[in-house]
Amino acid sequence: MKIKGNVIRYNDNVDTDVIIPARYLNTSNPKELAAHCMEDLDPTFVSRVKKGDIIVAGANFGCGSSREHAPIAIKESGIACVIAKSFARIFYRNAINIGLPIVECDVDAGEGDVLTVDFDAGVIVNETKGTSANFSAFSPFLKTIIESGGLLAAVREGKL
Repeated sequence: MKIKGNVIRYNDNVDTDVIIPARYLNTSNPKELAAHCMEDLDPTFVSRVKKGDIIVAGANFGCGSSREHAPIAIKESGIACVIAKSFARIFYRNAINIGLPIVECDVDAGEGDVLTVDFDAGVIVNETKGTSANFSAFSPFLKTIIESGGLLAAVREGKL
């Protein structure tokens, strides 16, 4: 499994309250959540994100409350993958459970760089800078969940 996309870059400690502000938690509609994704941190996010883009962030991405709304908003906005130096553990698991590919890696990538992420090989190539970084490839179990579109989909399809 490989993806290629443009980087949208954030720093450390991006918490779930800025990924999807609490005032929008009265809905679980993915399209509504995506319409407000990152709006308190980056008011331009929704207008500039394109299907297949990749979020690259620093340490502790997804800290804060354990709301599943945050990875849903990111995935529905069109983001193909989130790469961060580290993740809050509950955010990491929520992302996997909804089928959002998530990679823990300290990658050298700036806003607008083009990355190719090879989940089988565990390699991220920065096509813009000509650099690469390695990460732990997904286990067959996690790969099945991601490729199925989430944990519930994998169970419904009889893959788990």
